[in-house]
Amino acid sequence: MNRLPSPDDLLILLTVARLGRFNAVAETLGTTHTTISRRVLALDKQLGGRTLERSPHGWELTELGSQAVAAAEAIEATLGSLTGAIRNGGDSLSGLVRISTSDGFGAEFVAPALVRLQQDNPLLNVEMLSATRKVSQNRSGVDLEVVVGRTEVANAQTIFLTNYFLRLYAGPQYVTVRGLPATLDEIREHGFVSYVESALQVAELGHRSSQLPAPKSSFQATSVFAQVEAVRRGGGIGLLPNFMVADDPDFVPVLPELFQRQLPIWAVARPESLRSAQVQAVIDALKAEVAGRREILAA
Repeated sequence: MNRLPSPDDLLILLTVARLGRFNAVAETLGTTHTTISRRVLALDKQLGGRTLERSPHGWELTELGSQAVAAAEAIEATLGSLTGAIRNGGDSLSGLVRISTSDGFGAEFVAPALVRLQQDNPLLNVEMLSATRKVSQNRSGVDLEVVVGRTEVANAQTIFLTNYFLRLYAGPQYVTVRGLPATLDEIREHGFVSYVESALQVAELGHRSSQLPAPKSSFQATSVFAQVEAVRRGGGIGLLPNFMVADDPDFVPVLPELFQRQLPIWAVARPESLRSAQVQAVIDALKAEVAGRREILAA
């Protein structure tokens, strides 16, 4: 009689299905790319066929691989329930969940949501990667992406989280020295703080796509936190997320009746990740965080 497939190898295949990259799987499991490849090949041999195939977007499951992943998900759910019952006397999430998110929204909303989730599930480990980028067309090496702007991606589901506004702000010191523009056209006489356009993947966050006039000088940074500090310290007028600076006396609204830009924020995950209890819990936590703080997003 053929030997049953290894549960460990099935769980490795499940992780590959979620993350899509052997290197990311190796980092998550604390092993090497070579070991992951060897274990998947061993599973293929046990099952009598290939479980994965390469595509332009990374590793994708074959029909056999989908059947194997269904079995792996059942194993994962059983082990998770057992672990929670033994250690906490009840249900509890465990394992590792990896999330990528833009740095500003990540710090203000994602991190608090994840901390509360982890407090309720002390066996859950979290890796949060900051990256202001478009949704990845390839397997991204994370369980969940939180992205800004348009989402056009195959083989993944997009979940709307919220809208927020980009508005113009200046620091009090800058206003005292330079004054405020009376019209949008007068912005060309001022310094401007924004993202580094040449490195920006989300065009809607940048100055060029805003239809504002070219400024006299610019301070560009890849980090929104650096932009916030540059505006605070008099570096110029900045195009900033309202949830980071609204109602802060260090930031003076500039032409609030004439300019603002509304952008959506989405959670994006592959089908295999969405079936993960950890990922579903993260999505629920993000929705709860947003719902509880809608006033700061609309300010």
